[in-house]
Amino acid sequence: MEELKLHDAVVFLAAAGIIIPIVKRFRISGVLGFLLVGLAVGPFGLARFADSFGWLSVVLITDPAGVRALAELGVVFLLFMIGLELSLERLWALRRLVFGMGFAQIIFTAAVIGVIAAHFGNPVEMSIVLGACLALSSTAVVMQLLTEQGRFGSPVGRGSFAVLLAQDIAVVPILLLVGALGARSHDLALSIGYALGAAALAVALILGIGRLVLRPLFRFASETRSPEPFMAVTLLVILATAALTHAAGLSAALGAFLAGLLLAETEYRHEIEVNIEPFKGLLLGLFFITVGMAIDLAAIAADPLMIAASVAGLFILKTVITTLIARAFGYTWGQATEMGLLLGQGGEFAFVAIGLAVSLTLFPAATAQFMLIVVSATLLLTPLVAKLARSIGAAFEASSAPAETPELVVDAVDGHAVIVGYGRTGRVIAQLLDRQKVPYVALDLDATRVSRWRTQGSPVYFGDATRPGVLERLHLPQAIALVITTDDPDAAQRVLSLARALVPTLPILVRAHDSDHAAELLTAGATAVIPEVLEAGLQLGQVLLEKMGLPTDSVRELVEAQRAASLHALTPPSAENGF
Repeated sequence: MEELKLHDAVVFLAAAGIIIPIVKRFRISGVLGFLLVGLAVGPFGLARFADSFGWLSVVLITDPAGVRALAELGVVFLLFMIGLELSLERLWALRRLVFGMGFAQIIFTAAVIGVIAAHFGNPVEMSIVLGACLALSSTAVVMQLLTEQGRFGSPVGRGSFAVLLAQDIAVVPILLLVGALGARSHDLALSIGYALGAAALAVALILGIGRLVLRPLFRFASETRSPEPFMAVTLLVILATAALTHAAGLSAALGAFLAGLLLAETEYRHEIEVNIEPFKGLLLGLFFITVGMAIDLAAIAADPLMIAASVAGLFILKTVITTLIARAFGYTWGQATEMGLLLGQGGEFAFVAIGLAVSLTLFPAATAQFMLIVVSATLLLTPLVAKLARSIGAAFEASSAPAETPELVVDAVDGHAVIVGYGRTGRVIAQLLDRQKVPYVALDLDATRVSRWRTQGSPVYFGDATRPGVLERLHLPQAIALVITTDDPDAAQRVLSLARALVPTLPILVRAHDSDHAAELLTAGATAVIPEVLEAGLQLGQVLLEKMGLPTDSVRELVEAQRAASLHALTPPSAENGF
């Protein structure tokens, strides 16, 4: 491991604490800010003039080797946070989009890029790595853009998140693939099979042991009711699993990913996220700074046309493939095109994969430098492309929107219910309200569904409830209750927060996926939550007991008692754990 110089650490902290806030004032994302800082303070930036101006060596980093060791920890923490976000709840809610649309995008994009790379005379191993790593997009940049625009709960936001989630899952197989290709066995298939088999065994051992050890370990640390032992145990788990996979001949980042995956299903997940976020942000920032340092501006000047063509080609290729796949999964042309442009850049994982490939001598330094420049350029252009994508998407929607889909202009009403999400659950609620002559207004993001039900007389409108202005147009202050039935947990949380801020006393009823999701919603201010898993279990149990011969009235009393006990037990995890 390279030695970290104190001078380099000071320069980095100065960049993080002083320069990055200035960059953010111009609404440039933190990732792009770190890349620009690395480009400026690195050996290929202003440090070129250090020999002529000696004082520059004091404020710049002239040798990036000293910070690479610490930067590697940034990658470890990035993979840990990815694993921590991959809870089974999120995967299940978006399973069709993640395992269908997401994996289709990865496979088709990787195949096309790999064939193009081979056509330009690159070896098979290099073509495979290029296809695999360039198929992925930037989770950090895209998620930040969606969050800043308040569009995470929109169809484009949910679809983009599903694809990014699939790409996060693909990180581990790609790391294993690069390692197998680096072994350079005469039988490539045998080499890949052996590497995957050994990796699967190591992964199985870590997951098996982790399930037995992690909960008791964190329970022991949390009993002290002090943040220091909890933080120490978190860092211990991350670094220990990274060291174990590294000792087994695998990537240290893979170990961190497995640690995050194990902890994602525990009751300590949210506390860990809060504790680790500052470390992850700083160390990941250091990683991007070292990436920026590796970009040689002279290389851009030497072949600007080829680099520009590669950047444009990558955006066009990924946009076309992603657009067609999203369209096949039911998105409109406007939504699919916007999603394709939004995911058209290269991702931060390309830096990791290319760096690993260089260390295994799969890539020559010149090719790696070229690809670093191309990926970095796509990251820099993404905010501008995202604005263009919104305009193009809006133009598509305006020209192709069904005539029946109305503008969200709701007549003044009072004493009505508001339903967010007009799927199966929302329609059942609407039917109950209709039978009792209770007025209601419904909102949904599926234009086809809205048009179909409006032709049947339902008061349903097209709109994104995660936007504050939309909720206000539904006359929420005059409503008797808000019911949130969307199947997207993040969108439900956001709508709940916005509605609670708009009308603090409004009764808000929310459909929850399970007891953990229900507890989070209650903490966020929901009046009542109904976990769909609980209701399904209770109804199945009621039918089972009746089929066994128990009296119907007795069965109903048992079920109601169990429902009351289960709902009463829904308390926030933070209260249970004493944090």
